Amino acid sequence: MRIVRTSIPSLLVIEPKVYCDDRGSFFESFNQKVFSELLGEDIQFVQDNQSISFKNVLRGMHYQIKQPQGKLVRVIRGSIYDVAVDLRTGSSNFGEYAGIHLSAENKRQLWIPEGFAHGFLTTTEVAEVAYKTTDYYAPEYERCISWNDPAIGVDWGELSGKPVLSEKDSKGVALGDAELFS
Repeated sequence: MRIVRTSIPSLLVIEPKVYCDDRGSFFESFNQKVFSELLGEDIQFVQDNQSISFKNVLRGMHYQIKQPQGKLVRVIRGSIYDVAVDLRTGSSNFGEYAGIHLSAENKRQLWIPEGFAHGFLTTTEVAEVAYKTTDYYAPEYERCISWNDPAIGVDWGELSGKPVLSEKDSKGVALGDAELFS
């Protein structure tokens, strides 16, 4: 595995070593020891989640104000444009976002540490996303920032028309009105 840094230093793209031959391919999608060595800290995951979304579905921008979750995100079918926004008020990157194309084909993963809002846009007919979290889902602490907040200015590039949003995601608040991490 190797790490590729994004424009926000703590958001990391992880590229596995893929072994290919005439039978197909193999790669190690997660190894606790290697992951901790790459990050320089011992990250422990407690929950795995998986979603299936159709083209133009936009999920996010979610975070938990208490019990914040670090996330290791990958795509096992199709592709997405994955976005994380830095909500740590003490960060030099506060309010900035980084977006990465993740797909079953490129096998990249995105490490999103605690203190970020997360969302993605499905860019193929169907995408299946799997991710690990460092804390349990706590709906009472979940918050949502507006996917199209001009203060953040996410360029959703491949979005054709209006996104398909859940009711919760359509009620996301502006960054200026959001509860944030100190």
